[in-house]
Amino acid sequence: MSTREVFIHANGDLLAAAVAARLITSTADTLAADGRAHLVLTGGGIGTKVLAAVAASAARDTVDWRTVDFWWGDERYAPEGDPDRNETGAREALLDHIPVDPTLIHAIEGPDGRDGDDVDASAARYATELAISASSMPNAPSGVAVPPFDVLMLGIGPEGHIASIFPESPAAYAQGTVVAVRNSPKPPPTRISLTFPAIRAAREVWILASGAEKAEAIERALAGEDDDKCPAAGAQGTQRTLFLIDEAAASKIR
Repeated sequence: MSTREVFIHANGDLLAAAVAARLITSTADTLAADGRAHLVLTGGGIGTKVLAAVAASAARDTVDWRTVDFWWGDERYAPEGDPDRNETGAREALLDHIPVDPTLIHAIEGPDGRDGDDVDASAARYATELAISASSMPNAPSGVAVPPFDVLMLGIGPEGHIASIFPESPAAYAQGTVVAVRNSPKPPPTRISLTFPAIRAAREVWILASGAEKAEAIERALAGEDDDKCPAAGAQGTQRTLFLIDEAAASKIR
């Protein structure tokens, strides 16, 4: 696993702009080298702000977004178009404003999908979609049935959760690549999430944090606390692990 790198920006707006610029450059470089890129999106306030900053950037069209696969690290188990869904926020902030290949937008289905209200079946369906994509890629991670995520972005909760992996929850100990989450301490209670093995297969993991309420979790994650106690501590990429944060979120770093 890679070492943790920390980049601090003055405030949330500058953080979003900086991450957007980094994402555009990284994706353009990946496409130039490989002809295809796999991005894992995140929701939440700063995650959505980053996507909106990408959409507003004058450099966004340097990327051929039609050759980018879009995935999600987790999803709230709600119907298509529900404002709680990370997919809804991503579409409104970015995906509806750029040319994309609809077949490369890998949304996690909710209770209105093909599996009805069977969250386990929906999680298994997403795992299968990841595995199919991985099987077609010669440079897919060894031993983990996911495609080669070039950048996997994650928000972080005040208690240290990432994706829908909460401290000491069953998801913190799950194997495989995708897990159904029930009784989440943060609403809505039912979710679907990537597991630690899937997250750690990404080339680069970017943890985004803005605001003083995230400061303690950032400090704990950088201190290397046990990942079942502070899941953000267990989110690492194979090549790089970036903590992209603002000054308020960095206020407790020692």
